[in-house]
Amino acid sequence: MLSPLALLPWHPAIALSLVINTAAGAALLGLIIDPIAKRQGWHRGLTFGLAACAVAVFEPVRDTFSFGQVNLVLLILVVADTHLLRQTRFHGVGIGIASAIKLTPGIFIIYLLVTGQRRAAAVAGGTAGAATLIAFAIAPDASRTFWTEALWDTNRIGNLAYVSNQSLQGVVARLDPSGTPSKLGWLILVAAVIALWVYRVRRVDPYTGAALTGVVQCLVSPITWVHHLVWVLPALVLLADSKRRGYAAAAYVVLCSSVVWLWWDGRAPGEFIGANAYVWICVALLIYLPARKMVNGEAVPIDTEAADYPDRYSGHDRVMAKLLARVDVRDVDLDQRRAEERTGIAQRVRVM
Repeated sequence: MLSPLALLPWHPAIALSLVINTAAGAALLGLIIDPIAKRQGWHRGLTFGLAACAVAVFEPVRDTFSFGQVNLVLLILVVADTHLLRQTRFHGVGIGIASAIKLTPGIFIIYLLVTGQRRAAAVAGGTAGAATLIAFAIAPDASRTFWTEALWDTNRIGNLAYVSNQSLQGVVARLDPSGTPSKLGWLILVAAVIALWVYRVRRVDPYTGAALTGVVQCLVSPITWVHHLVWVLPALVLLADSKRRGYAAAAYVVLCSSVVWLWWDGRAPGEFIGANAYVWICVALLIYLPARKMVNGEAVPIDTEAADYPDRYSGHDRVMAKLLARVDVRDVDLDQRRAEERTGIAQRVRVM
């Protein structure tokens, strides 16, 4: 996506890359931080500024800026899709564009299928296909080289055991003294992680489901360089906006610390745990990230009582919010329930 920058002189290209990533980061914070600030009654400008400072020292974001990577742009495309377009006919467009730019966001198309959002999955797949064809028309030689040569040349990626590869395959590679991962071992781990992911995303709200998909993308991708871990940001924010915020703070500190580089080889028994620290954080997020509930179209922590926000909820809503804490409400909000009550339509919910 950023290849057109090659047409510019060196310093203007760097400046434009910084502007693009800064804009993507700001838009991302607006989508995932601002709703929390509004609900909590925090000063939105101050909250945004503090969050921007926190994100700026996050190692994956630092590396994205340093290497001129496209990860933040892809992330905002997906987050905008899952947050802004989810209830529109354009749901899937952002995911499709991101998947055309880079293959790994394609797991979000699978997420849409797994969670029964078939129309959005079709839109995403169609958008990805159309964008790929447009790329072929604009740059046929480069597109042909990618699809017929570069995509299949695994040697171009680098050493799979290198400590910067914080994926499951990197873990398996670092278990072998030669640095060559066991394909069978890796596939078994991937299958287990995918099974857990499917189980979880079918039982949580859409925002948590999308955040978990970003986490699992980092785990199952053959290569997850540290700058790819920007995909865990939404999950960390959701974890911080829960009663498990202490764990979120600890994970954030580790992901800012570059600690894995203390064990750059990572194959000795005493180094293995530390060298794979970011992988363990992703696994923990996949397992322990709590579900949320939909209230008035907003995903809030499952343990949130409406009484905590008297200016936002009426007495009826406070009662309903307490009841919803025990209900699987992935797509049910209070406005929908009131409308159904008025029309006499029975809403079936599964009590957890």
